[in-house]
Amino acid sequence: MSSNGKEKVVLAFSGGLDTSYCVKYLIHEKGLEIYSILVNTGGFSAEELEEIEKRAYSLGVKEHRNVDVQQKFYEDAIRFMVFGNILKNHSYPLSVSAERTIQAETVAEYVKEKGADYVAHGSTGAGNDQVRFDFIFEVLIPDVKILTPIRDLKLSRQEEIDYLKSHGVESSWEKSRYSINQGLWGTSVGGVETLTSNTDLPESAYPTQLTETEISTLKISFKKGEVCGVNDRKMDPVSAIKEISRIAGPYAIGRDIHVGDTIIGIKGRVGFEAAAPLLIIKGHHALEKHTLTKWQLYWKEQLANWYGMMLHEAQYLDPVMRNIEAFLTDSQQTVTGDVFIELRPYHFHVKGIESPHDLMTSSFGAYGEMNKLWSGEDVRGFTRILANTSKIFHTVNKDVSND
Repeated sequence: MSSNGKEKVVLAFSGGLDTSYCVKYLIHEKGLEIYSILVNTGGFSAEELEEIEKRAYSLGVKEHRNVDVQQKFYEDAIRFMVFGNILKNHSYPLSVSAERTIQAETVAEYVKEKGADYVAHGSTGAGNDQVRFDFIFEVLIPDVKILTPIRDLKLSRQEEIDYLKSHGVESSWEKSRYSINQGLWGTSVGGVETLTSNTDLPESAYPTQLTETEISTLKISFKKGEVCGVNDRKMDPVSAIKEISRIAGPYAIGRDIHVGDTIIGIKGRVGFEAAAPLLIIKGHHALEKHTLTKWQLYWKEQLANWYGMMLHEAQYLDPVMRNIEAFLTDSQQTVTGDVFIELRPYHFHVKGIESPHDLMTSSFGAYGEMNKLWSGEDVRGFTRILANTSKIFHTVNKDVSND
């Protein structure tokens, strides 16, 4: 409770219509003192952050804070998604789902710092984000009550606007035709087309338009599975992700529409553009195919599928996630080298790799050409033993009909 006797609430704030409504509702209907926080996982300019802070104070919050967690987002989530080559349903790089977990953790820390009585967010009752925020809060701040005005009141957009106007808030609330959520690990795009099953997003819906048409080659360098350079320039991973996005985005690379199962059990469809995530993951996977053994690749894929699913479905805090992260990290000891990717409008192609750990080294033979470690007789005997299981089965069951 604050010094003026009011109870405190921490509000996850973006500055949009829903969270602006939450501020006025929590002040006037609940009598709470509001501490708003914007958790930046990428996608906000300095000017935008300044404007959002001004809006928060103009709405009546007691204190607002902008927190940059891009490095934390990379360390706690992105690098493991790269290690695991995680693309949900073989297409979507989990841009938003991973962001929400890190954002919710940061909000929970702010709640503890302020000793708040409540925590609030502006999620609706129709999507995944409500579960992601609630789940993290239930685990990290279980004694703090969660307030969700937009979900609970089921208000229309116009009702929210009318309420804000009744409290003296005049602003341009015209809804963009497309809902854009931009972050370090990709941008989601929602619109009327994504509510259907058969309509594609138009070119104009994507924030990054095609402006580059000249074919070029991008070189991405990895060290133990982490991006460490772009086009022979050494960079930290966060800077490298931004640089790859800057180079490849104008080719309109990394666009797709993801269709998946939501946590609450319904199907969802969303467009996205994610040039850097797609190039990094596909390049990393190509490097792994050269530097890891068959069974490393196999078990990585099994565990990574589980990791991606659990991250998507709000299970980030389950201790098994730390177990899988330990495996993924250990698997990257030899994943070092350079990947060469050809860029052209709407397409990219992994041309090849160079690595001191390349298992295609010719020291032991060249596939389809010649061998240096075995003879034809060795292969003949190996194949005879290898065939034993199938040979026994078919001999014993030669009279069994397939009808």
